[in-house]
Order: sequence, then structure tokens, then C-alpha cells
Amino acid sequence: MAESPIQSGLRGVVAGTTSLSTVGAGGDNLRYRGYDVEDLAQHAVFEETAYLLLYGELPTRSELDAFEKRLRGMRALPTPLRDVLERIPGDAHPMDVLRTGCSTLGTLYPEQSFAEQDAAAERLLASLPSMLGYWYRFTRFNERIDTATPDATIAGQVLRLLTGREPSDEHRRFMEASLTLYAEHEFNASTFTARVIAGTLSDLYSCVTGAIGALRGPLHGGANEAAMALIEQFREPAEAVAAVRAMLARKEKVMGFGHAVYKHRDPRNDVFKQWSHQLAANAADGYLYPVSEAIEQLMRDEKRLFSNADFYCASAYHFAGIETPLFTPLFAVARVSGWCAHIKEQRADNKLIRPAADYIGIDHRSFVPIDKR
Repeated sequence: MAESPIQSGLRGVVAGTTSLSTVGAGGDNLRYRGYDVEDLAQHAVFEETAYLLLYGELPTRSELDAFEKRLRGMRALPTPLRDVLERIPGDAHPMDVLRTGCSTLGTLYPEQSFAEQDAAAERLLASLPSMLGYWYRFTRFNERIDTATPDATIAGQVLRLLTGREPSDEHRRFMEASLTLYAEHEFNASTFTARVIAGTLSDLYSCVTGAIGALRGPLHGGANEAAMALIEQFREPAEAVAAVRAMLARKEKVMGFGHAVYKHRDPRNDVFKQWSHQLAANAADGYLYPVSEAIEQLMRDEKRLFSNADFYCASAYHFAGIETPLFTPLFAVARVSGWCAHIKEQRADNKLIRPAADYIGIDHRSFVPIDKR
């Protein structure tokens, strides 16, 4: 029997089945349980999307009201967790804050059995925005805030906690869309990490803690931060084109372009681009939108690469008043819904995930005692 070829990075390797999302099936689209993500981003609040992922169907009005009420009831953080957050340095990466906070929460409300997985998932969904906001406001402004905000949805809560002001209707609607766009994406690196941990029958908090660590990397969730670091250097499109062209000549990587699955477009980016354009109109540095367009066109012309979700998400978050280090944590606030849904799915028909490796080291060596080396 012929050996299977090695696929670097497991590209193209089918590692399991899922009913949660399809990425690029039949074209460059993204669907959550059959629903186009563009439709969900336009019409649904994030809680509807999270409910769909966790429980299989879009909620009825009464189901949504009950779900939102449960989540609002878990926004307040327990005192031991607040104490931990206050001890994390202000110059720590916010993703490290979420990783530590998630792990700590698991010690305070441990998942005693898989029968408690829905409660644990909802607690994480409600608590991650609170962890991020509490640490941010404490370390930046020395404020011990009440994270149980009056906002009806997580989108409003996040904006209020991170900006310290009443969010506008436009910003709320954008945040609803962005959280939905980032909620789920099949077997991406962080989700696969969560499923690998779940496959060992570990607890849900361990699975999500591992997923947060995977998302932290610049080749995964951190790409939107890198895209913003590039865009904000320029004030004029021509200046940006000259600089990025020089980067390409030096063979430097330009973050926010291309995708491992999509071939011609990232459907999430189309929505983010619309929002970036809309929010730029009222932003003091709205010139960053035409700068982004110029970079996008250059990458298409020179490298035949399209912009992915991370590229226009960066400027859209910026125009909404979100600081760049908080971009990836907002990704995690959304993606925890998808992670938990995948953990549930993995557990429902579990098999330990244990791939093989092709050994390329020395075949055999005889041990030499230390005094003869």
C-alpha cells in the first residue's frame, strides 16, 4: 500500500466532520449551519448567531430573550477573578489576559461533568468581554468598573467597556456584524486546537484556554493588528503604495492578504470593507480608508492576492474607537461561541486526535556513557 503524501501544515487534509460551518464549499462563501454569514451579519444580533452555533437553530424571540437574560446575569466577575486581573501588568498583551482569565474562571466554576458544558459555554461567552474590559480600564485608568453593563447585547457591552462611553447606534450595529463575522470558521488553527484538547476529554475551560493561545499568533488572530500597524503609517494613498511596493521588493510579508481556503475573495472582508468605508466618514483619520484601498489594489495588481477579513476589519475597529491591541481579543470574544460549539460536537462523537509524523532524524545511535563522550 502506497504511503500518503505529507501535507505541510495539514493543508487540504480532512481531519474530521462538522455541521457547524462550511468554508468555501461550492465557491468563496461562508455559511453557519447553512446560513450565509453576510445575511447573519446584516440582520442578526451576535447572540442569535451564538445561539445558532451552540444549539443548532436560530432562536425564537422567547428563546433569544431568555438567552440574552442568562448572559447578562453572568457579566459580573467574581472577586477572585477581579483580583487576578488587577495583578496582570498593564503592558501585557490583552490575549494573555483572556488566556489567564479563562483558566482562572475554570477554577472558580469548574465543569464537573459534560452535562454542564452549556452552562460553562454561556459563562465564557458572557465573561470574556468583562475580563477584557475590567483589566483594560483598571490598568489604563485605575478604574474598578462594574462589568454588568445595562446594554442589551454583548456588542454594546464591549463598546461601553472599552471606550468608556455610550456607544452610538452605528457603532453598535457594526460591532454586532463584526462579532458575527468572527464567530466561526471551521477547522482553523485555534478551533482545531480546541478540538484536539476536547478529544482528550479535558474540560471546556482547558479547551478554550488552548484555543486562545493559538489565536494569539500573528499568522492567525493577530493578523488584524499587523494590518493596522501597516495602514496607520500613511496619510496618502501614493505614500502607502510606494512603501508597500518596496516591501514586496524586499520579499516582506504584507499581512491581511490571501487565505488558506478562499481562492478569489473572503466573504467576511466584503462586509468589513463596507463598514470601514461607512465609519471612515465620521472619523478624524478617515483618510486611512483610501490608504487601505490603495494597498488593496496594489496587492491585487502585483501579487494577485485579495484582502482577507483581517485587513478592513483593522480600520473598521479603529474608526469605532478600539485600540489596536484589543483587535485580536475581540476576535476571541466572538470566536468563543464557535470554539464551544466545536467542543460540544467533538464530545458528541469523540475519538482521540492523534496524527502520525514522518520521522526525518537519525535512524539509530548507540548510547555513550558521559565519561566517554
